[in-house]
Amino acid sequence: MNIPVSPDACPALVLNADFRPLSYYPLSLWGWQDTVKAVCLDRVNIVSEYDRAVHSPSFEMRLPSVVSLKSYIKPARHPAFTRFNLFLRDRFVCQYCGANNDLTFDHLVPRSRGGQTTWENVVAACSPCNLRKGGKMPDEARMWPSQLPFRPTVFQLHHNGRRFPPNYLHDSWLDYLYWDSELEP
Repeated sequence: MNIPVSPDACPALVLNADFRPLSYYPLSLWGWQDTVKAVCLDRVNIVSEYDRAVHSPSFEMRLPSVVSLKSYIKPARHPAFTRFNLFLRDRFVCQYCGANNDLTFDHLVPRSRGGQTTWENVVAACSPCNLRKGGKMPDEARMWPSQLPFRPTVFQLHHNGRRFPPNYLHDSWLDYLYWDSELEP
């Protein structure tokens, strides 16, 4: 029995013109409407398709499962400082105790002491560790991060992102994605 699949369940993996994903985490996916629009505007090449098609009175198109951009987009060398990117840099673990839940971020030099919210001063921390450290300097709190904070490159974030594959990967995507659960910590 074939169960009809909604087009909404058919995202397309978006590759740069060099056939690398634009992003690993979050994975660069477009909904079917954006993908069809990009195809009609001749902005992408269709690399692979689903068995599912969409129809209009005068048009039928199999939904793309993988597309590549026709124009190469040069990735930014350094990503924006965001909470998500910080957690990705720190591999979604507290830099003090290694916990991976209830994450916040901690300023090594507390804001109350002039510390700024920058890549070089902030680490991922679980709430208990963040509360325990409070407004103290690392030496005063006797708490040191397992890794000193640094400004990551996009490559470093993509490398870390490959440690967290999404729950669903369509078979047609696998030739373009490189997930490695055995990467060094």
